[in-house]
Amino acid sequence: MKISTKGRYGLTIMIELAKHMGDGPLPLRKIAADNDLSEAYLEQLVSPLRNSGLVKSVRGAHGGYMLSKPPHLISAGDVIRVLEGPIQPVEGIENEPPPQRELWLRIRDAVKNVLDTTTIEDLAAYEDTPSDDGYMYYI
Repeated sequence: MKISTKGRYGLTIMIELAKHMGDGPLPLRKIAADNDLSEAYLEQLVSPLRNSGLVKSVRGAHGGYMLSKPPHLISAGDVIRVLEGPIQPVEGIENEPPPQRELWLRIRDAVKNVLDTTTIEDLAAYEDTPSDDGYMYYI
């Protein structure tokens, strides 16, 4: 299963909305500018997120988008399913021989588990800290 830009940028929208939770509606143009993304493309992505009830829109001069519920109640899997469809690594899994079918089911379940146990709050709280693994590479 390959996550397209729809899923990746959809998560970006949701993470940005979570980071600005409580600040009022956030315009898509700000998300686009802050992340160097196309505002027109983000507009296409926010529509299914709104239709699914994950975000709500506020019209007007100070309008924009907000999460419709707290970020700890929205999983990455919720967003990916809305924008990408069902999570499955292989199509036609029922026609696979039993050993391969078992492998594909285990992979699917592992991916689902990661996506469904990772919340938007988790992603918004992530801090990019350099790892201190003790190795220094010189070229």
